Amino acid sequence: MTIKAEYIWIDGTEPTAKLRSKTRILTGPAGDVSGLPVWGFDGSSTNQAEGHASDCVLKPVFSCPDPIRGGGDVLVLCEVLDTDMTPHPSNTRARLAEVAERFAAQEPVFGIEQEYTFFEGDRPLGFPAGGFPAPQGGYYCGVGADEIHGRDVVEAHLEHCLRAGLGISGINAEVMPGQWEFQVGPLAPLEVADQLWIARWLLYRTAEDFDVSATLDPKPVKGDWNGAGAHTNFSTKAMREGYDAIITACESLGQGSKPLDHVKNYGAGIDDRLTGLHETAPWNEYSYGVSDRGASVRIPWQVEKDGKGYIEDRRPNANVDPYVVTRLLVDTCCSALEKAGQV
Repeated sequence: MTIKAEYIWIDGTEPTAKLRSKTRILTGPAGDVSGLPVWGFDGSSTNQAEGHASDCVLKPVFSCPDPIRGGGDVLVLCEVLDTDMTPHPSNTRARLAEVAERFAAQEPVFGIEQEYTFFEGDRPLGFPAGGFPAPQGGYYCGVGADEIHGRDVVEAHLEHCLRAGLGISGINAEVMPGQWEFQVGPLAPLEVADQLWIARWLLYRTAEDFDVSATLDPKPVKGDWNGAGAHTNFSTKAMREGYDAIITACESLGQGSKPLDHVKNYGAGIDDRLTGLHETAPWNEYSYGVSDRGASVRIPWQVEKDGKGYIEDRRPNANVDPYVVTRLLVDTCCSALEKAGQV
């Protein structure tokens, strides 16, 4: 049997990495990632190597059915290695794997809300040429062609994610025309990050077929418009069982240098989005509160009522690296819970 395997990886572009992919033809059933061969690529073309020593290695870490090509074809997410088989400096997954393993007994779980914006040419989908639409307000979770733009792309993307077997848990229109969101999780740290990267690749690839582009720019339109985030919901076993652990986690994120340690790794352009307006807290201030979308970290009202559950870090940008945000939250919160004996 001959199959097409689309090898997908994250490049070394700064300040925001890009997705790359290329197709390999394989003979015989591929099975899981243990049966998929490593492959190489030209790192000098992806900001990952110098031209005089340009070879980099693709190591498969996650595979799923290819919902676009169909048949037995697969999508293959890869880590990038140097030729000595050690993690490349751009390989943020390797660092997450170490932290996730260290705190695995606490059973950390994530749900990530990925916001994004469709563009048609140089303007957001639904924006009139040379002007602006009505102010934001009616677009969020709206219905009707006067307020909703891009639903055909969104539905196609959702179907592709489901056919790929990804842990997609929902979609909705956001507060600006052409702006949407999908959610991945609840899943363990590596799984949620791997699947979010694949879902992003499928978003870009699906939009190609509709002649639109999708961007994770955190502030795609300046002025009185909401930015685009990746609100990250997080819990551990202790947090899912008691409220004291919820408070410990929230407090840990505000201690010492932790607020800025996190924010500076939560996506390029974060100060443009976290202004204290448009349902954000200022980037240089840390706060948490129940049902407060203007706080850095929100405790959902149901969590306070039930006395257990999860927290929502509202600071990550839409363009955040999910390997980084999950690693930071696990490391900070699980360390604090361990120290407090709340595990």
